[in-house]
Amino acid sequence: MSNSDTRPAWVDPDDAPELTDEWFDQATLKVGEKVVRRGGRPRGAAKQQVTLRLDKAVLAHFRATGPGWQTRVDQALKDWLAQR
Repeated sequence: MSNSDTRPAWVDPDDAPELTDEWFDQATLKVGEKVVRRGGRPRGAAKQQVTLRLDKAVLAHFRATGPGWQTRVDQALKDWLAQR
């Protein structure tokens, strides 16, 4: 390989490690740069999807806190219930 050649040296594909089921179980799935979470909620999860109407100011406040805002709404409601 000459100094002007910037291509990497050829690597034999047979030298690649074996991709096992365990490797795939630990792999991070991405679409473009976005990580795709697998599996969803475990069976028997205690949460249920609902439609809820919130005041615009309440919704704006929680959304402004970033990802996970729905979990924080859930926690705020749990805290409110615990005080009663």
